[in-house]
Amino acid sequence: MDLPALAVLVEAANAGSLAAAARRLGISPLMATRRLAALEADVGARLIQRTTRALSLTPEGEALLPFAQAMLETETQARASVRPAAAGASGLLRLTASAAFGRKMVTPVVAEFLRANPQVSVDLLLSDGLVDIVAQGIDLAIRIAPLKDSGLIARRLSLNPRSLYATPGYLEEHGRPAVVADLALHQCLALSGTLHWGFVGETRNVRARVQARFSANSIEGLREICLAGLGIAILSDWDVRAEVAEGRLVPLALGDGEPEPLAVWALHPSSHFVPPKVRLFVTALEAALRRDGVARPA
Repeated sequence: MDLPALAVLVEAANAGSLAAAARRLGISPLMATRRLAALEADVGARLIQRTTRALSLTPEGEALLPFAQAMLETETQARASVRPAAAGASGLLRLTASAAFGRKMVTPVVAEFLRANPQVSVDLLLSDGLVDIVAQGIDLAIRIAPLKDSGLIARRLSLNPRSLYATPGYLEEHGRPAVVADLALHQCLALSGTLHWGFVGETRNVRARVQARFSANSIEGLREICLAGLGIAILSDWDVRAEVAEGRLVPLALGDGEPEPLAVWALHPSSHFVPPKVRLFVTALEAALRRDGVARPA
């Protein structure tokens, strides 16, 4: 199939008209019409229904659209693979990260990356849920969690130290836990569905059963309730750096263990080709984590 003709189909579907598609592609409306007609002749089916006011895809057009998009993306990747490294990245980079880490750490790197790579555009999905990056067409996922064997390519960017935190007011009222077992006497704030907290000790690992008075599916929710003085939470050190400096939160060290360590991971679909946009962004994020000192190098 002719790639320029496929580009007309994709842009027409996105823009809602052949005239708009032509403007986006930098060709005349007549040329766009001819390319679409040639594509329809090639596949033997009408792909677009046109009226004086609207444009819509036929069922055949709807069926062909994702393949057209994939073929155009493959061409973009093929061209990118032979571009000089100094030319930088190009194309749409689809990212996903957790809400808190995305807001505090990923978004500033995205801003720098866009300035350094004028031919790149970024679509960032912030979600604390598990995102199927293959099904949703995501190029890169940044995750802070133990990884399962998923068939994805994973690269550890940095360690992610965590600690127990509480407000001075909470500790004044309820006291300070000294060992893991003391947590049973305190109000714990945990992620939804969490039954145990794991701790790493000098000689053995310890698990504490958590009966959370408050739970949430978002770390941001736990942090806000913790800041309200309603309990103890396990939070990433980078997430509460300012609150600790201001004296609003206090890190708690236990005598027989510290929260199980996590790491910051970059994941992308298994592939023989890693687009420059993905490779360069991962490098930029890793450098930012080390520069800002919010997470120790892996």
